[in-house]
Amino acid sequence: MICSPFKTMAVPNTSGPEFTLIEETTWEALRASGRHQGTAHNHTPLFDRPVLVKGGLSHWPAYQRWSFEHLAQCVRTRHADGRTLTTQFTDGLVEQGITQGRPYLPVAPYLQTLAEAALAPPDLEAALLPLSQRQALAPGERFHLNWAHMQTFEANRMYLAQWDILREFPALRQDFNLKDLWPGRRLTWEFIFLGPAHTVTGLHNDFPHNWFCQLRGVKEFILFPPDQSAHLSPSQKYDWGATLSDINIAQLHTPEQATERAQFAKAKGLYARVEAGDALFIPKRTWHAVVSHQPSISLGVFGLTAGEVMTGGALATVQDALHRLHMYRWGRCTCHKSALSSRG
Repeated sequence: MICSPFKTMAVPNTSGPEFTLIEETTWEALRASGRHQGTAHNHTPLFDRPVLVKGGLSHWPAYQRWSFEHLAQCVRTRHADGRTLTTQFTDGLVEQGITQGRPYLPVAPYLQTLAEAALAPPDLEAALLPLSQRQALAPGERFHLNWAHMQTFEANRMYLAQWDILREFPALRQDFNLKDLWPGRRLTWEFIFLGPAHTVTGLHNDFPHNWFCQLRGVKEFILFPPDQSAHLSPSQKYDWGATLSDINIAQLHTPEQATERAQFAKAKGLYARVEAGDALFIPKRTWHAVVSHQPSISLGVFGLTAGEVMTGGALATVQDALHRLHMYRWGRCTCHKSALSSRG
């Protein structure tokens, strides 16, 4: 799933869905409950809902060591012969709009820019859920989010999304205790997400389970279980392994979003503030969108059992092959530049 930065405007009189705070726990409490253990035959996690493990990564070397400066130095050391490491960045709306060509940019200068931006103190009230409102909530209380918060976001903020950094720099894998995340044997795919504050990942769901690991910065998540799909306007736009939504959370005020806005308001969701050192479990097919509150370093760890690879993975592979043969949603996708209308 590609993360997309874009400018938004105020949302007048748009309260949207009702939310409750996500369940928060610790590794110790999670393991004591038995929920982190799998069944004997397939080692499938018993999580039936999202859960936020506060401070769950504090024992990882990556949490102690990783910073924007550290990663920039890794890049410079790897290319000490003078070569410049470049990779694909995201520039503009992808999920709910026209798919744009993705620029290739140098990585090290970008990381240095993020390091400088991270020095600025965050405004805790400038958020989907301001700090004062969050602190005043009673357990289980429902609330609405401040969608107009995104009105100050700048256009086209570069975001380095889904970078396979552990393949680019294999030695960095030693900084992660990935086996702590999954019980039993499981194939995993890890992708790094690097970006400034005020970037947005559009509403979508993925077919694998995902441990979202926040190493630096703060992100706000909204999450909806699969039984809320009827209110979330699933899109026909193709994205490998994911189902996108026609709901653009940054453009809820526009006339073009009137139908989606009405459906979206019926949904019941969860809100999570994911801080540095936290691990968020997102069950497969759970809808979610992300707003970055601070410059962030995040790691998405997708995990599949062998059986899940043979079922969901095989289906995704077949769909992708048909797509590349122009036989499945060609021209309406996130992987090829398109001149179609802005509706996803």
